[in-house]
Parts: sequence; C-alpha cells; structure tokens
Amino acid sequence: MRTVRRNRLGRVCAGILIAGATLFASAGAAVADDPSASASPADGGDAGPTEAGTTFRTATPVQQEQTATAGASTGDYLYWVFPADAGQRPTVHAKVTLPENATRHGASTWQVDVYDGLRRRQACMYGHQTRKAAPDANTVELSCVLRTVRAWSEPWANDPLPGSYYVRLTVVDLAEEDLGLPVRAETRVTSVDKGGAHDVDGTLSEPLVPGASSVARVSSGDGGEGGSAKVSLGSEPEDGWASGWWTDRWLWTVGGGVLASLAAVFGYNLTRGRGRPSHVPPGY
Repeated sequence: MRTVRRNRLGRVCAGILIAGATLFASAGAAVADDPSASASPADGGDAGPTEAGTTFRTATPVQQEQTATAGASTGDYLYWVFPADAGQRPTVHAKVTLPENATRHGASTWQVDVYDGLRRRQACMYGHQTRKAAPDANTVELSCVLRTVRAWSEPWANDPLPGSYYVRLTVVDLAEEDLGLPVRAETRVTSVDKGGAHDVDGTLSEPLVPGASSVARVSSGDGGEGGSAKVSLGSEPEDGWASGWWTDRWLWTVGGGVLASLAAVFGYNLTRGRGRPSHVPPGY
C-alpha cells in the first residue's frame, strides 16, 4: 500500500512540475514575441529623423531604438522628444562630430539634458552627461541613464512618469571664435524593461505628453458639429501606452503557485501516512 501511495505521489508531483514548466515556457515565449521588448544597444537601431528642433515646442519626435541625426551649428540647442512607458529605464546616447581641427580654436564642453512632459529636468543616475572635447578630438560621446519610469507618483515628487521626454543637446563651453562652426549630431534612446519590480499600486489618468492641453482635434465625420473627434497626443509608443501585459510578477506568481501545490500534496501525504499504522494486517 505504501508503495502504491508513493508511486501516486510521484505521478502527482511530476504532473505539477510539468505544468509549471509549461507555464514558464509559454511566459518566456510571450516575452520573446512582445514587440515592446527593448533591443540591445549593439543592434544599432533603426534610421530615424534627419533633423532636430531648436526649442521644446519644435522638438523632433523619435521612437526608442531609432537613430536620429541632424546637422547644426556650434552653439545651437538641439531638441528631440521620445516616449517612455512605465517600467522602462531609458538611456539617452548622444554623439557629436566636431569640425576639423584646423578650424577650431580650443576645447569645447558638450552636455545632454533630459526633461519630462512637464519640462522638469530629470537627473541622470549615471553616464557621461557632460564631457569635454580636446582641441584635436574628432567626436564626443555623451550618455544619460534615467531612473525607472513609475506608473504613478505623488504630485509633489519629481519621479519619472509615463509620457514624452525631451532630449536637449548643446555646447556649454567653448572659445567664442568657434561659435557657428558646423557640427553633426546623433542621438539614440534605448531602454531596459524593469518590469514588476518597480510597479506601484496606481496609474496616471493620462500620460505626460507635451501639448496635451492644446492638442489638434481631427474630425472623423463630414466636418459637422456632430462628427466624432480624435485627439492627437504627438509622441507615443508604437504599441500604445502601457500596452505590454508582461511583467516579472508573472514569474513569481506562477512559481509560487507551483511551490504551494507541491507543499500541499507533500503535506497531505505526510499527514495521511502518520495517521495509519505502519504495519497493516493482510485484508485491511
């Protein structure tokens, strides 16, 4: 009898383990198929716009993983705007190709800044936000790793929230004679999905998108007053805001369920075995 119970327990445990492995495999496949999963910075990114704005209001929209380029003059302020959703930790990369050494009169210092949809400057966790280019340098590269975007925050806090983020690139120190020299700028935004580890119990009613209070309304009817209107919010993720269903909380939930099932089966059989005599007479 005890051998039969052990075989039955083994089959039950094996079935639970197989079910758990199937759930984990399907979850992993869903992550691989998720179009919102971030690509590696080594992929180079897709080709993006070839111009940049000169103010917040004229910032050029760009998606994450796109490489945006622009020709400008030394001393110009260059602006791009990109979307970032909850759970993402964006990294802004910027590269400036400097003029020929013979035309420059000294070193220059460049800086990249990031602002949210409310134009609040966001601090960089780490990276090379400001860098000095030597007089004989050909390029200067900068980076800024933002904090993880939260789904909700107190009104008085300066936490990154879902919405659009501005990138501003400019020179902050150089010889006056070098103002106006032509430069070539390049920027790219990558992000790491931090998932449920940074989730909070709350969401925004609307993402922080520039121009949300004065958006253009496009009539979908015949132009009459009764026609429905569609609000354009400008820069947003290609698959919509908070559209990804996957977080690493699924792993903890599934794993906890499998472990709880195994513990219940083991405890039941252990308790049942202790409640019966070790030697049962034949026929019982």
